[in-house]
Amino acid sequence: MNRIHKITDQCGDKVAAEGSAPSQGPNEIFYHEIAQLTKLRSRPHELLSKDMPGRSRLPVSTMKMLLSCFKSIFACKWSCTVEQLDSRTYVSQFSDDGTLFIAGCQGSHIRIYNVDKGWKVKKDILAKSLRWTITDACLSPNQHYLVYASLSPVVHIVNIESAATESLANVTEIHDVLNFSGNDDDYDDFGIFSVKFSTDGRELVAASSDNSIYIYDLEANSCSLRVLAHKSDVNTVCFADEAGHLLYSGSDDNLCKVWDRRCFISKGKAARVLMGHLEGITFIDSRRDGLYFISNGKDQTTKLWDIRKMLRLGFTNLMITCCSTGQKYIYTGSSDCSVYIYDLVSGALVATLDHHEGLVRDCNWHPFYPMIVSSSWDCVLARWEFPGCG
Repeated sequence: MNRIHKITDQCGDKVAAEGSAPSQGPNEIFYHEIAQLTKLRSRPHELLSKDMPGRSRLPVSTMKMLLSCFKSIFACKWSCTVEQLDSRTYVSQFSDDGTLFIAGCQGSHIRIYNVDKGWKVKKDILAKSLRWTITDACLSPNQHYLVYASLSPVVHIVNIESAATESLANVTEIHDVLNFSGNDDDYDDFGIFSVKFSTDGRELVAASSDNSIYIYDLEANSCSLRVLAHKSDVNTVCFADEAGHLLYSGSDDNLCKVWDRRCFISKGKAARVLMGHLEGITFIDSRRDGLYFISNGKDQTTKLWDIRKMLRLGFTNLMITCCSTGQKYIYTGSSDCSVYIYDLVSGALVATLDHHEGLVRDCNWHPFYPMIVSSSWDCVLARWEFPGCG
């Protein structure tokens, strides 16, 4: 299969070439600010440092460790399979501290793995009232609860701290219902494509097929806000800052929007409308700094946005889910069965990971270890890591 490795922005913004002459244009200022922020935030975790004789502990470059592992993997043409599942995986993610990993499958199962204990299954959840597939799942900030969504207005919440490994909905354990429609009789109103916890764990935000964003108050056990946000399906939504005031949304109307809950949102008025994608938005990931986010589109591009300056940096030949490490790299799954890693500052393609035989639906970088896990429609969970990381 022919692969496109050249990085370009299809909307007219050129990616700065490595080694090019300095420029004082707005994009150059944008790149400089990104470079400074990533430099401040890209120091590896303290566990990934080494002692030097007569010197203090020096950080080991995360990318050097990851690439050294990749080279050995490519040399023997082998990578680690976490598990061969029985159906397509649509959702996967690490917990905030990296100790847990969740994988949600089309066949109703959600598995939670204990990363620090050899990827032993901590919880095997059989979802309730599934419509076609699990569209999204999310762990609470305290890692006590998991919510999962499907193509219905109902989200279920599960206590994952119980002793039992198997969790069969309303058989061995209760999967409480969170109804976003307010209509107890009709579960066909709309479907939920994306659901996320707030930083304090008190609220959920959801993106739906009725062109709306919903906010659910967990303490009140009711939907507190509905915003008619777009002119087509809202595929993705997330909190933009730690305080939970700002939201990002992406839709099949090709637009990304920024919502400020402190003003205008109740009237359906966005704080920012970001245009640049030629087709619908599939995923948005945020640093939660209220400044930058990345969006992935059906036009096979990923864009990095500065919501203050309305600037964007583009990458091409991508599919489905893209995430930022919160440091220096953006990684994404692709329809050509590969995982791609890009340098956030230069836009350069850093690595291409090949293991799968189907579309890579999701991929996840460990919060502080140089470890990537990818999930695919070939039903495989694959892992790349620096030796000794887990």
